[in-house]
Amino acid sequence: MSRPPSPTPARWFKALRRTRLGDPCLKTYPLESVDLLKRARVAFQAGRTLKENFRLAQLEAVVQMLEEHECDFVDALGRDFRKPRFETVVSELILVKNEAVYAINNLKKWMQPQKVERNLSTTLDDCLVISEPLGVVLIIGTWCSPVQMCLVPLVGAIAAGNCAIISPSECTVHTTELLHRLIPFYLDNECFHVILAGMSDLPEVIELKFDHVFFTGNKEDGSKIALAAARTLTPVTLILGGKNPCYVDQHCDISTTVQRIAWARFHNAGQSLVAPDYILCHTDVKARLVQALKCCLMEFYGSNPQESRSFGRIVNLEIFNRTRDILWRSGKVAVGGHVIEAEKYIAPTVLTDVAESDLVMQKEIFGPVLPILTVNNVDEAIGFINKQEKPLCVYAYSTNGKVISRLMSETCSGSFCSNDCILQSVMVALPFGGVGASGMGSFHGRYSFDTFSHKKSCLLRSARFECVTYLRYPPFEERNLSLMTWASSLSQKSQGWCQIM
Repeated sequence: MSRPPSPTPARWFKALRRTRLGDPCLKTYPLESVDLLKRARVAFQAGRTLKENFRLAQLEAVVQMLEEHECDFVDALGRDFRKPRFETVVSELILVKNEAVYAINNLKKWMQPQKVERNLSTTLDDCLVISEPLGVVLIIGTWCSPVQMCLVPLVGAIAAGNCAIISPSECTVHTTELLHRLIPFYLDNECFHVILAGMSDLPEVIELKFDHVFFTGNKEDGSKIALAAARTLTPVTLILGGKNPCYVDQHCDISTTVQRIAWARFHNAGQSLVAPDYILCHTDVKARLVQALKCCLMEFYGSNPQESRSFGRIVNLEIFNRTRDILWRSGKVAVGGHVIEAEKYIAPTVLTDVAESDLVMQKEIFGPVLPILTVNNVDEAIGFINKQEKPLCVYAYSTNGKVISRLMSETCSGSFCSNDCILQSVMVALPFGGVGASGMGSFHGRYSFDTFSHKKSCLLRSARFECVTYLRYPPFEERNLSLMTWASSLSQKSQGWCQIM
C-alpha cells in the first residue's frame, strides 16, 4: 500500500522552522484557523477522502507515526506528567494502534451499503443505508490522555472519510508540540491539521462552522463547547468526566479487588476520566479493604512513592492546587497524603470517614486521591449512586452474580464493568461514551466510524407497477382508501408494521 502524500519541500521547511524540537509552538490565531478550515473544506469537496485506498493509507500512516516516534511520545509524556514509559506505551500508543489496525481490517465491510428489509410495495426495489462522511470535523482532546483522546477519534474520522482539525490540550505542552510537528509529515497536508488553541479560544473556533465537534474533557468545558456548537447547529459528541462510583461488596476477593482498583485510580497519578472516583464499601469489609490498599500501594510504589519510577506527577500547578485543596478539606487520611508543590507531587492517598457533603464528593478528582464511604447493603449503594448525576462509568466488585446484575441493571451510566476497572472504556468492539451529565454519543471501533458518518437512507425504485401506486394520487376516492387500508392490514399481520403504498 502506498504511503500518503509527503509534504512539499517548501511546506516541510516551513513546518520545521515553526516546530523545531524544544521550541514552543505558536498559538493558532483565528485567521489561521479560517485558512486551515477552508483548505480542509476544499479537499473534502474535491472528494479527496472518499476512496478506500486513501483512508487505508492515512490509517497506516497513523500506525507508522506511532511506531517510528515511540521514543518521542514517551519523552513528551514524560515531560508533561513524568509518565512512566510502560504507561505511555500501554495506555496511549498501543490503544491507538489497536484502533487503527482494527479500522484497517474492517474498513471495506464498514463502507459497504447496508441492505434493509423490504415490504410489499418495495419488493422489486433496493432499500439501502449508505454511510457518508460528514465533512470537516473538529476533534478536541483532553489533557489527561492527550495522545489517546486525540488520535482514537481521529482514526474514526479518517475511516469514515472526513477531513479533520485536531486541537490538543494546551495543558500538555510537550505532547501537543509533538503532535503539531509530526502529523503534517504523516497525514495528508490538505485534509488533516493541528491547531493550538486554548479553551477560551475554542468557542470562537467552533463558530467557524464544522460538520461535527468531538470533545473529551470536563463537564464545565463541555457545556461551553455544546453552547458554541448549538449556535451554528453543529452536532457534537461529548465524552465528559464525572464521579465514577465503585461498589465493593462483602463477597469479593479483597486482594484482587484492591490491586485492580489501585491500578485504575493511581494510574497516571490519578489523572483519568474513567478511573473510579470513590468507593462505596460494605461496612463489613472496610477495615480489610483499607489495610489491603495500604499493602498494595507499598507493593506498587514502595515505601516512598516520590522516588518510584512507576508513579507520575500532576500536569500543572492549577490541577495540583485544586487536588491538594480537595484532599485537605475532605475526610481523614488513612494512607498517603504527602504533597510537594515544587514537584507537583501528591502521594497515592486513601481517605476514610468521608461524608457525602465533603469537597472530594462534590468535585471531579484529577489526582491520586481515593475516598472510601461505607454502605450497609447493595440497596443502599444503588440508592446512593442513583441520587448523583449519571456517571461515565460504574464499577462493581463481587463474587455474587446477583449483586453484579443488580448494579448493572438498576443504575444508569455510560458504561459498566464488574470486577475490574477501565477496560470497558478501551475495547475496540464496545462503544464508549456518556449519558446525561457524562456526555452524549460514543466512539471506538465501528462506533467511531458511525459517529463520524451520516446514515443516508436510499430507496432505488423502478418505474413499474404504476397500476398499484396510482391509488395514492388525487382525486382522493373512498374506494382507493379502502384498498390501501386493506393492504396495510395485510402488512401489519405478516410483517408486524404498517406500510401505506
